[in-house]
Order: sequence, then structure tokens, then C-alpha cells
Amino acid sequence: MGILLSFSPFIAFAILMRSTSAQIALFAGAAIAVVLVVRELASGKSVKVLEAGTAVLFGALGLYVTLVPSAWSILGVRLAVDTGLLAIVLISIAIRLPFTLQYAREQVPAEIAALPAFLAVNAVITWGWAGAFAVMVLADVIMLYLPQVPLWIGIALTVAAFVAAVWFTRWYPARMRARAVAAGVRAGA
Repeated sequence: MGILLSFSPFIAFAILMRSTSAQIALFAGAAIAVVLVVRELASGKSVKVLEAGTAVLFGALGLYVTLVPSAWSILGVRLAVDTGLLAIVLISIAIRLPFTLQYAREQVPAEIAALPAFLAVNAVITWGWAGAFAVMVLADVIMLYLPQVPLWIGIALTVAAFVAAVWFTRWYPARMRARAVAAGVRAGA
């Protein structure tokens, strides 16, 4: 549930973008991300890369639209947000702290979290999320720059990418555990 809660600033942003200004939606996303960071700190947990990155992303974009008056469309702002989210995920991979790792470590015993295979599984899952976010960026580009393409196609791509990433996050570790158990049975036989 933790990883999905970390996406709440993006959900709030998406809802508010339809009924308020980009500035309000971006600052609301930033505020929710800051609340998540403070919640982690108050509970003695580590600050998550995704949550901290989200606070910076929404705060910076909110400041930008405040200080640089422009006629950014809803789709233009979405493209900036989704590109920023993709960047956060890719940076987490580049610094060798795949964003899913922090959430996964909270779900398993320390001896499991210390295994190299655990890091490898989380790296693959994080790449899966990066792929989903890349599809979302592509969908935003299609909706923004190819108005002849029906809007529902971009929305369907976005929803499908997110659902696929959630499914993969649950499926892949289970598959790797089953594979490890099978290998252990074969090695012990």
C-alpha cells in the first residue's frame, strides 16, 4: 500500500487539474508529497526517493507556473509532470537506489532485504515502472501534439501503463520466489 500511497500527489494533481488552475493543482501535489515525507520522518522511517522527488517536482513546477506566466495547457502540464516522474525513477536507478527498494525493504525481514537477489528484483521492478512512465509520457505527447488521435487513446494508454506496472510489481517478486524455491528443490534433490 505504501508505494500506491506515494502516488497520491499525482492523483490529487490529476483531479484538481480538471477543476482548478495548474498552479493550485501543482502546489496541492507538492503539499501532499511534503505531508508524506513528514509522515515518514515522524514514524522514524527513511524518506522515500519517490516522495522527496515528487515534492521537489511539484514544488518546482508550481513555482515555474507562478513566476513565468504562460498559457500551459492541461496536457502540457501533464507532460511536464509525467516527464518529471520518469526522471525521478531513472535517477533512482542511476544512484543505485531503485525507488521500489525502499518500499520493499519495509515488507520483508532484514536478512531478505540484504540479499543481492532482492536488490536485483527491485531493479527490474523499477525498470518496469520506468517503462510504464515512458508510455505515459508518450501518451501525453500523442494527446498534446497529435490532436487528430482520439483523446481516449492517450487516456487508455496511461491507465493501461499504470495498471500494468502495479500488476508487474506484484507478479514479478512472486515469480522470482517460486523460481528460487524450484531451484532449491532441484539442488537439494
